[in-house]
Amino acid sequence: MPEASTVSETILEVVIPGLPHQFVPVTKSPFLIGRGSDSGNHLQLEDRRISRKCAAIVTGQDGYRLEDRGHRQGIFVNGKQVEQKTLRDGDVIQFGIEDGCEIIFHSAAAQSSIESMLTRIGSIPSIAGTLRLGGLSKLNLLLEATSLLHSQLPLDSVLSAMLDHTIAITHADRGLLIEPGAAGSLKVRLARGKDGENLPPESIAPSQTALGQAMDRQATVISEDLNQADTDLKSAQSILLQHLRSVVVIPLYAMPRANSADSIVLKRGEFLGAIYLDSKRPAAFSDLDRQILDALGVEAASILDNARLVERERERQRMEQELSIAREIQQALLPQGLRDFPHVAVTGTHSPCHAVGGDYYDVFSAGQDRTAFLIADVSGKGLGAALLTTMLQGALSAMALGTDPVRVFNHINRFLCEHSEVGRYATMFFGTLDGDGTLEYIKAGHPSPLLLRRGEVSELYTEGSFPVGLVAQAEYTAATLKLEDGDTLVLFSDGITEAQDPDQELFGFPRLSEVLAGRQEASLESLKKIVLDAVDAFARGESQSDDITLLLVRYHASAQNASPAA
Repeated sequence: MPEASTVSETILEVVIPGLPHQFVPVTKSPFLIGRGSDSGNHLQLEDRRISRKCAAIVTGQDGYRLEDRGHRQGIFVNGKQVEQKTLRDGDVIQFGIEDGCEIIFHSAAAQSSIESMLTRIGSIPSIAGTLRLGGLSKLNLLLEATSLLHSQLPLDSVLSAMLDHTIAITHADRGLLIEPGAAGSLKVRLARGKDGENLPPESIAPSQTALGQAMDRQATVISEDLNQADTDLKSAQSILLQHLRSVVVIPLYAMPRANSADSIVLKRGEFLGAIYLDSKRPAAFSDLDRQILDALGVEAASILDNARLVERERERQRMEQELSIAREIQQALLPQGLRDFPHVAVTGTHSPCHAVGGDYYDVFSAGQDRTAFLIADVSGKGLGAALLTTMLQGALSAMALGTDPVRVFNHINRFLCEHSEVGRYATMFFGTLDGDGTLEYIKAGHPSPLLLRRGEVSELYTEGSFPVGLVAQAEYTAATLKLEDGDTLVLFSDGITEAQDPDQELFGFPRLSEVLAGRQEASLESLKKIVLDAVDAFARGESQSDDITLLLVRYHASAQNASPAA
C-alpha cells in the first residue's frame, strides 16, 4: 500500500466517553486500529471489547478507505455496518458497542479546529435558538480567543487574553491559570479580574476542593449554584469564606504522544494545569457555554503543551551546545599528536561513551631525560566527571615543574575528601621513566598496567590501593621497577576490560593479555589497533556503558644503557 502523501492533512478525532476529545494524525498506510500493541496497532484503544485486530485506514487513488480487519461486533460508519468504505470528512466510525469509543474522520487538519466544532455546534437544534439569542457574541469571543491562542504574541500575553475571553463568556468574577508546582502542589501562574486587570497570584485562594474534584474525575467541574452542589463542595472552607456561588474548573492535559515510532496509545497525557473560574453570583450555563468552555480547554491545553515542548527542545539544544563546548575543551586538553620523548615512544586513544567522559591520559616531560605519563578514571560520567578530570589534569600538570608526585597525590586526596559534597573520586596510575629505564610509579586504585616483555605479559602489581578522594587517611607512596629495552607498558581504563558482548560477558584481563602476548615486535600504532579491534569484535555491536581509554608506552634504551641481553 502506498504511504499517505500528506499525513498531516488527515486527522482522527477520538471520542471516548468521559474524556476530552483527542486528535491523532494518520501517519502510516495502512494505519492499524485496535486494542493493545500485539498486532502492531498504530492507534491503540483501551476498551477490552474492541478486538486486537480491529480496523485499518489505507490510502488509494480514491483517498482514504476504512477496512474491517476482523472486529467481532463489526465496523460501522455513520451508523451503517461496512466491510470497507471510502471515508469522507466528518464520517463517524463506531465499533458496535454501547457507550464505546467513536472516531470522527477529518480529511484536513484544519477541520479538527475550533471552526469545524462551531459548525457542528450550530447544527444542533437545541443550540440554534441560543445562537439567535446572543450566542453569536459568545462564538465571536471564542473565535477571537482561538486566534489569539495561535498568534505569535508572548505566551503570558496569549494566556491572559484567553482568561479574559473565558471570563467574558462565563461572566465570572475572576479567572486563574493554575499549573503544577513542586512535590505535586498547584500554584497560580496568572490571575485576571472581570475588568481585565491583573490580580496578585499570592492573594488568590482558589477552591482546593473543586480543583481536587476536577483532577480526581479528570473532567471539567461546573457548579452553577454552590447552594445546590454536593456536600463536599458546598461546605469547603475557601468557598464559605469567599462567599462563592459558582465555580468552574477545566483540567488541562497534554495530547497523547507516540510511545514508539509507529504507534500511539490513547492514554491521558501529562497534567498541564487547570483553568479556574469563580463568581459570587450563581451562574446559568447553556449547552453552548459548556461546549465553548470545553473547546477553550482543548485549545489552551494545546498551547501549553506546545510551549512546554518548545521549552524542552530549547533546553535540549542548550545542553547539547554546552556538552559540545565541554567536549571540545576536553579533547583539546588531551595530548594532541603524541610525539616520542627521549627513550620513550607513546601512543594513546580516548573514546567517551557520552559527549564528555571521565577518563583521560597525559604524557609530558618531567625534566631532563625524564618522561611522565598517567591515566585516570573519574567515577561517574557526563559533565560532573569531565569537570573533575579537568581539575585533576591541571593539578597533575604541576609535576612538569618538578613537584614531588607523592606530595601532589596526597594533597589531591585530602582536597577531594575535604570537599566530599563533590561526591567524586578517581582511580589513577602515574609513572615517570628515566633514560636508564628506571620506572617510578604511584598507584591509586587503578587497574595495573600490563607489561609486555619478550612476548610475555604480566601485571606491574597485584595488591590493591585507594582511589584519590575516597579515603581521607590514605597515604600514597612510590614504587620502582627497572625496564628493559623494548619493554611496553599497556595502560587502560576498565572500559576495555569491562566491555560486554550481547551475552553480557566481560572482555576481561585474560583476553587482553592474550591479545598482547607475542606482539613485542608490533609497532605501537599497530598494537593499539589490534587491542581496539579485539574489543570491538568481542562486543559484536553491543553499545558500551563506559569510556574506553588506552595508552601504550615503550622504552628504548640508549646504546650505552642497553644491557647485553637486550
